[in-house]
Amino acid sequence: MIKQLFTSAVLAGLVAGIFAAALQLIFVVPLLIEGETFEQGLVVHFTTVENGTIETPVGNPDVMAQLPRHVGTLAMNMVVYTGFAFLMVVGFGIAQRAGHSVNGRSGLIWGLAGFLAVNLAPAVGLAPELPGTIAADMFARQMWWLGTVLASIAGIASIAFARAPWGMITGAALLAAPHVIGAPVLDTYYGIAPPELASHFAARALAVAAASWAVLGATAGWLWCRSA
Repeated sequence: MIKQLFTSAVLAGLVAGIFAAALQLIFVVPLLIEGETFEQGLVVHFTTVENGTIETPVGNPDVMAQLPRHVGTLAMNMVVYTGFAFLMVVGFGIAQRAGHSVNGRSGLIWGLAGFLAVNLAPAVGLAPELPGTIAADMFARQMWWLGTVLASIAGIASIAFARAPWGMITGAALLAAPHVIGAPVLDTYYGIAPPELASHFAARALAVAAASWAVLGATAGWLWCRSA
């Protein structure tokens, strides 16, 4: 069991980490770098009216000039997704002991559930932040994020595995509780980066996370089943 857990987690984490880093470098990092140009004042977001039209300067980030940073992105993704994979395969072991089968298809569902708990549910209150945008107090946001992740994990597990009817009710209540409480918010809105760029960044970040979690779950489930 220990060998099965370790092998499945490490290999799945490396595969998902490389996959996530590749998607981030293609779709997310260019927007992140462009946001940093606004944050550093290299490009200014403003509007001027000239001949009846509105013009907004747009940055042109040089992605390939930041190779060391991209290597760090790859390494960080492999570490993070390997950690997620260990948590997931521990769940596999518990589920299997309870009589539930684990394979690539069920692993895919586990991966999507992980995305829901770790990325999508917190993003309802705290969207992924582009540099140059402003947000509420960091400690308050971190505590709300952590509470939302834990409540979402517990809620999903309750809905998926509880045999009694109260499991659905309890799970739904846990999923809703952080959003009823509400995430920390600002009294007013302002920022340096263009809101169009920030929304594009948030959408791409969530899409990449969803795809990466799906790959993580499917790979971990397939490896778990195969190593058994």
